[in-house]
Amino acid sequence: MHDYQDTSKGVLNTSYIVQTPQLSDLDHQRLSKSTPKQIQASSRMADLEKLAATLATTGPVKVEATPRRVRAVFNGTYLFDTTSALHVWEHKYFPQFWVPISAFDTSILTKAAPYDPDGVAFRASIKVKDKTSDRVIISENGPLKGHVRVEFKAADAWFEEDQQIYDHPKNPYTRIDILPSSRKITVKIGGVTVAESSNPSFLFETGLRTRFYLPKTSVKWEYLSKSDTTSKCPYKGLAQYYNVTIDGKEYKDVIWRYEYPTHESAAIQGLVCFYNEKVDTYIDGVLEEK
Repeated sequence: MHDYQDTSKGVLNTSYIVQTPQLSDLDHQRLSKSTPKQIQASSRMADLEKLAATLATTGPVKVEATPRRVRAVFNGTYLFDTTSALHVWEHKYFPQFWVPISAFDTSILTKAAPYDPDGVAFRASIKVKDKTSDRVIISENGPLKGHVRVEFKAADAWFEEDQQIYDHPKNPYTRIDILPSSRKITVKIGGVTVAESSNPSFLFETGLRTRFYLPKTSVKWEYLSKSDTTSKCPYKGLAQYYNVTIDGKEYKDVIWRYEYPTHESAAIQGLVCFYNEKVDTYIDGVLEEK
């Protein structure tokens, strides 16, 4: 990679780097209408102007250097290949990658007008062949000086080391544990039992509620129909959904499965999970609170 030609390749202000873990209380399985607005923005093409204003006034929540090799593909070309990226918490839930300007080729990255009068953050764009995106910020002052933010969804693919990641960077303080259990799980919808298993797998994810993954054979498939809905999770992969119909009433997207999960979540391959908040789940006969 060639250095991006710019006069301000500042050194990271390490006083902004902290090591205190912060637990996530955002369920990566889906983003609902009740999800905080700043999270919806970050996950569905962030309002870059508001983000730039926040960074210029209050700065990020937290900044940490990451030793991981980070790459992003755009129109068949690696935008950058770096082991000097930053994890930047723009909100408290999960980080975004900010990459050194020097990791970009001069032909790919172009700086435009500043977002703020003090020149903390600048509009920018990336271009590879006939494809462009303006979902880019360059920081020239403050804790992120000399770094670039490419909107996660603007790139075609992202990699940490040689593993592809989805939806957003993983929070280094999030852990996934998938444990087999002999506790009996019963799921009812509209008063009808639609699944029952005495050998579920319990998925524990840092800061989130427990999810119960059941064998496909424990489900009464006559109530199910496949949904067109899909979602991505950086810790689990691509999820596909099912609807449930009871007495003519359809309950949309209340079941999901990961047919080809990520390596860390391989134990849930082929299992199904009910959306706890929308169904009645009994654990050894005791109704779980929603």
